Amino acid sequence: MNTLAEQLFRFYTNLNPPENLPDNILWLYPQQRQDVLDILEVFLKKYYSDDHERILLLGINPGRYGAGITGINFTAPKQLKEICRIENPFSGTELSAEFIYKMIEAYGGVKEFYSNFFIGSVCPLGFVQNGKNLNYYDHKLLLKAIEPFIIKNLTKLISFNINREICICIGGEKNFKYLSSLNNRYNWFQEIVSLPHPRFIMQYNRKFLDDYINRYLNVLKRK
Repeated sequence: MNTLAEQLFRFYTNLNPPENLPDNILWLYPQQRQDVLDILEVFLKKYYSDDHERILLLGINPGRYGAGITGINFTAPKQLKEICRIENPFSGTELSAEFIYKMIEAYGGVKEFYSNFFIGSVCPLGFVQNGKNLNYYDHKLLLKAIEPFIIKNLTKLISFNINREICICIGGEKNFKYLSSLNNRYNWFQEIVSLPHPRFIMQYNRKFLDDYINRYLNVLKRK
């Protein structure tokens, strides 16, 4: 049997996104680079070289300073090096990654967390428009163009050893609403639970950081 690491590595190296996005929107597609693939493979082999079932957390889509650099969701170069202990040629951090890894530390550390969970995204690749991040749901023509790509890749992702009883949606109302609408059509999960997006927490509610971490942990430890 293939390990989850092998399945995920093939998944991220065979995404085949559609071309010609509307309104000068560009794909954020770090997995086209060999240095990103090398780091991604190291990460996956370190934490997913088994066939144990994982619960899926789904963010919105990768951004420029985290997965847009490393190819690993909610993991910027700083966290990859200092917390995952994976040397990499990149630099920088992002607010969302800072929150996620504080939460992971509170959960019990990276080994414990990644043995139970995998963090993906509703859309596995991100978007840039005029040099800025763009969420898939913020542009109607974009969403129409990429919806088959989203559906194809979520269907593929859950064909791996992923828990179908519950999915944790990272990112408030809009991401949860769209993911739930797809789930109503395709019956991927029995239940989807929504949690606030880390960037929202870090940018606007940092003084309540511990409360939000506990909110995450209360959901994660339901398993």
